[in-house]
Amino acid sequence: MITVLTVETPGLGDRSYLAHDGEVALVVDPQRDHDRIHAAADEAGVRITHVFESHIHNDYVTGGFQLARATGAQYLLNADDPVSFERVGVRDGQVVEVGTMHVRVLHTPGHTHTHLSFAVSDGSVPGAEPTVVFTGGSLLYGSTGRPDLLGPDHTDTLAHAQWHSARRLAAELPDATEIFPTHGFGSFCSATQATGTASTIGAEKAANPALTREQDEWVRELLAGLDAFPAYYAHMGPANSAGPDEIDLSTPAEADPAELRRRIDAGEWVVDLRTGTAFAAGHVAGTVNIGLGGQFVTYLGWLMPWGTPVTLLGESPADVADAQRELVRIGIDRPAAVATGKPEDWTGPTPLRSFRQATFADLAAEYDRGARPSVLDVRRNPERADGFVEGSVGIPIHEVLDRIDEVPAGPVWVHCAGGYRAAVVAGLLDARGIEVVAIDDAFGNAEPAGLPIVDPAGTTVTS
Repeated sequence: MITVLTVETPGLGDRSYLAHDGEVALVVDPQRDHDRIHAAADEAGVRITHVFESHIHNDYVTGGFQLARATGAQYLLNADDPVSFERVGVRDGQVVEVGTMHVRVLHTPGHTHTHLSFAVSDGSVPGAEPTVVFTGGSLLYGSTGRPDLLGPDHTDTLAHAQWHSARRLAAELPDATEIFPTHGFGSFCSATQATGTASTIGAEKAANPALTREQDEWVRELLAGLDAFPAYYAHMGPANSAGPDEIDLSTPAEADPAELRRRIDAGEWVVDLRTGTAFAAGHVAGTVNIGLGGQFVTYLGWLMPWGTPVTLLGESPADVADAQRELVRIGIDRPAAVATGKPEDWTGPTPLRSFRQATFADLAAEYDRGARPSVLDVRRNPERADGFVEGSVGIPIHEVLDRIDEVPAGPVWVHCAGGYRAAVVAGLLDARGIEVVAIDDAFGNAEPAGLPIVDPAGTTVTS
């Protein structure tokens, strides 16, 4: 009997897994804060003996290296992965025994050249076929891992390899085999938007484009649909190949208002973790708002120049601790400082700043009055291609700081698909003295509010 426990990391759109037979356990693709894995093992009453890595990750710093050291478990990676530490190298076709579980190693290149999947069967049953497969960044729910993270020289080769890998899994595993991917729950490692929270080989055969379309057609559509991925990814592979250090989640020193002002004036990032609504109502001048309620660490790592000292402002110590935990997952090991409480506690003699929040109905009312407000759309290019507010300027969130000169003159109404990214960008612009109105609304409400929605050809789009 194989039991699979899932450890979610929603801020990165990833999952880690602990599988056990009631006595011993294996772990697949653990995040750096591996205390969550220890807790799952302790609760299940099992002992971790093997840690498997499906690939050298590009979206987070692994916890596998330190988890294996802490538990005395074997650390298993592809024998061809270029790492600088001792590990157990495995290759395609090998079977690793973990208690009564038999783990068959499958080379499934596509997300990386050395990517592995792990098919697990109950070794206590003679001739048992695999019942679960850990697919990492290979076959996802309704999608696959993206093939372009290693650079353009590898993308075409990896895209074709990804199609073959998906087909291999479908051909060699029973339809009832449950699929447990690492990516695909909002991760930018997914080539397209993954669907669902559970699946099987049989279900993917019926619906996954990699298994229903011919190779050339699938590759062509896949490559055409790829969009930007977070800039911090460039630092993850080297960190994982070197063997990441253990983390320190102790609370950093508290900063008083004078220190916060010195850090802001020095160009450091002082990040307010509150909601966009709270930040808009009142915040310390020069601070940045990336709320814990969304993909906090993804956007902080993407937007902040790598290596910039970061200070965290939270309503409670728990909020700061949550943010600190997320930061270590992408290799930002220690905040420079923290502060908790209310913005009035953080600002000293400097007056708080604020800006307006609005809806698409409010924007439509501006048009009805004959005004022509400046509108900044910070969604990604594929989103904007499906329709945008006529006359709006499109600058994806991750390009705003590099294209600040293209931001329309204020007051500028900033929107995204749901409000989170608009709040982030509004804070960035406000910190630079640009008058903003943050639209906290779903883009689906724009057309019903009466705003003209067009496509890139200028054709009116209707829902």
